[in-house]
Amino acid sequence: MSINEVLMASVIFYAIFRVLKNFTDFLLKRKIIKAGHFENAGILDQQVTAVNSENQEANKYPSLKWGLVAFFAGIGFIIINQMSPSINNHDNYRNFMEDSMLPFGIELVSISFGFITYFLIVNFSKKK
Repeated sequence: MSINEVLMASVIFYAIFRVLKNFTDFLLKRKIIKAGHFENAGILDQQVTAVNSENQEANKYPSLKWGLVAFFAGIGFIIINQMSPSINNHDNYRNFMEDSMLPFGIELVSISFGFITYFLIVNFSKKK
């Protein structure tokens, strides 16, 4: 299975999930309104607003977060480049990049280190 097939399948499944979630939320709101509970019709929107207000408080340094994530993602790409076989041997390079999940694992771990570093910085600054 190639990378394009995996990416295409994940995008399709995510799109199906979003369509179904929006449709079920619509049906739930319609059912609440038909039951005569107009004051509760916006309950799903209020849940989203409450979650967003909590995220606003936790996300005080958005540029720091995305800067760290981009920095560690770049480090991950550098590590992948250094680990890949030389480009002179094109067959090994293609097998490393297409048939292996190692580059994706390295990149995901690097991005995770960026998020963990951000988390530690924010929690350390809250304690002061």
